[in-house]
Amino acid sequence: MNPVTSFLVCVSLGVGAALVYWVNPLLGLPFVVLAVLLAFSLKMANTWQKFVILRLGKLHSVKGAGLFAIVPVIDNVVAVIDGRIQTTAFNAEQALTKDTVPVNVDAIIFWHVHDAEKAALAITNYREAIDRVAQTSLREMIGMSMLAALLSERKEADAQLKESIGRKTAPWGITVGSVEIRDVAIPVVLQDAMSRQAQAEREKQARVILGSAEAAIAGKFVEAAGMYAGHPAALQLRAMNIIYETTKERGATILIPSAMVDSLNPSAAPVWPNLQAPSP
Repeated sequence: MNPVTSFLVCVSLGVGAALVYWVNPLLGLPFVVLAVLLAFSLKMANTWQKFVILRLGKLHSVKGAGLFAIVPVIDNVVAVIDGRIQTTAFNAEQALTKDTVPVNVDAIIFWHVHDAEKAALAITNYREAIDRVAQTSLREMIGMSMLAALLSERKEADAQLKESIGRKTAPWGITVGSVEIRDVAIPVVLQDAMSRQAQAEREKQARVILGSAEAAIAGKFVEAAGMYAGHPAALQLRAMNIIYETTKERGATILIPSAMVDSLNPSAAPVWPNLQAPSP
């Protein structure tokens, strides 16, 4: 009984009791009868509720938010439908994918009733039916999907489930807002195999990248060798710069072959033909 009905019933009973006790029992009797009628006839629906009313077994009306009255005994409220968005969690255990891999999938569906009449009269228990349809559709989707696609293409799987479940629940007055797959669990043995496969793929990519880098470096070395071949003095300056860069920070001692020292010694450089030593 809603608060408004309770208040009116209490007032009617109070007035009737006062009349019975202080004035005349016959005057208080109508107020007692009125209280009973109010208790059975006056209803109130919240803004998110729909009351489905049958009159003598036939659909009479669907009442929305606010106060309304029904005829006691003749009218019967057979269902109170909540029109707010509802959530239902469902799962599929040991379902086989298209490539025969057993997986456990957990998902959640967001739905609401858009037609209270159909939800009350077209099916016995629409909440239970939504759960069964969701599980069946999930297993069908898993059976038509490869494991790799199920793991990587979540949005496509969600859209497919939403379309499949929504098509089945629409005749019941149910609209599916969205379906979200929360988790896909695969056997531990398969997880190890997939981990090794992923590691091998990463090592393969690393080797390819390293080989490409080596080829690029080798090309640069060939280009530099061609430049140094025609400029011996530039090669000497580069060697001296390398030695300097190696020893400037830590002051390390480097052992250099004498032939390399001679090549870096400017005094040991060959005398140009147009230069002559002074006479003694």
